[in-house]
Amino acid sequence: MATIYDIAEHLGLSPSTVSRALSGRGYCKEETRRKILQAASELDYAPDHSAKMLKTGVSSKILFAVPDICNPFYFDMIQGINSVLEPSGYLLILVDTKNSLTEELRAIQLLREKYADGMIMVSFHFCEENIEAINRLNAPVVLTNKYESASGQDRFNYVYVDTHAGIREATEHFISQGLKRIAYVGGPASEQTGYERYCGYRDALLESGLSEPENYVQEGDFTENSGYMAGTRLLSDSSELPEAIVAANDLMAMGILRACEQKGLSVPKDIALSGMDNLSICERISPKLTSVELCAEEIGGRAAELLLKQMKNDPSRIANVRLQPRLVVRESSRSSVLNV
Repeated sequence: MATIYDIAEHLGLSPSTVSRALSGRGYCKEETRRKILQAASELDYAPDHSAKMLKTGVSSKILFAVPDICNPFYFDMIQGINSVLEPSGYLLILVDTKNSLTEELRAIQLLREKYADGMIMVSFHFCEENIEAINRLNAPVVLTNKYESASGQDRFNYVYVDTHAGIREATEHFISQGLKRIAYVGGPASEQTGYERYCGYRDALLESGLSEPENYVQEGDFTENSGYMAGTRLLSDSSELPEAIVAANDLMAMGILRACEQKGLSVPKDIALSGMDNLSICERISPKLTSVELCAEEIGGRAAELLLKQMKNDPSRIANVRLQPRLVVRESSRSSVLNV
């Protein structure tokens, strides 16, 4: 692969002339520019981005850290992010943190070491450790959960959907149909995301005067298999089956649906079911899944917009973003009104 110096030697020109022609910056005769571009093509020239980064301090790369690379929810986020970043010349690099604090800190360290110019970070559990590491960075970061440190000195921004409100709406949807035995399958309550969504379920029950049987609350890890295992536990006592199950995401809801099928139970005839994320597959399974829309593509696009504003060092134009969830009612719940 040729370098600027190879092209210069080939044409008998100075490296600075070749550099001006290839970059489009600075004066260069049009005839000379054409010769240089033709030679660059013939000699298989490619720009040395590492050298450019050393000179400018800009990598033109953005990290996107996610806790589960297999979750299709993040594919829609990527579309939203790229719709903003690509026109600005940025390349998105996907980092799978595997829902591990160690891996999240490693992603943050990559940004510290200037592998990228900024980062959009998804985490099930923003906590003192990863937030402290982010606040020590001298680089822009946007979170996709709400987090505000007690000190008020945070150096990041966030875009988030109020998932507490979303789970609460799904639970209230079942309550409005006269259902009383409503179970919940969520993420670990010890983590930020798991706790916020569980509280939406709990608060809806409390405000309606309904009890919260301990065996009706099961934890998973937002994967389909964990939903299946939680659903199996919920359905193990046939004398006390729930009338409805609220799942904290669509993947776990699909696992619960599989557990119901294996138990010989019909959804929604025997048990109503809802999820959260509103993945495209919700429309393709049978029964079609009632789900809370979380605006994945919009989250990604708004996060990318905030990140670009940070990189332009214009804090006066930056504001954190809250998006409102929306319940999309389909066949898996007992409502006769379909909002699809």
